[in-house]
Amino acid sequence: MKTLKDAKVGETVTVARLHGEGAVKRRIMDMGITKGVQIYLRKVAPLGDPMELNVRGYELSVRKEDAEMIELV
Repeated sequence: MKTLKDAKVGETVTVARLHGEGAVKRRIMDMGITKGVQIYLRKVAPLGDPMELNVRGYELSVRKEDAEMIELV
């Protein structure tokens, strides 16, 4: 299973499904990350956390912990 945490900088990936439950899953969905959406990984901080993404035309920073909950196609 490949997750967003495994994606490389400069790569565009597609979300297959979200893991996690409750408030955490709801927060991820509220950020616009839903099944089928494409995500472009712009950059990763020097220590690996957070990751800067481009989702639905806007910039978003996500922690590695949350990125592990986003399964890719």
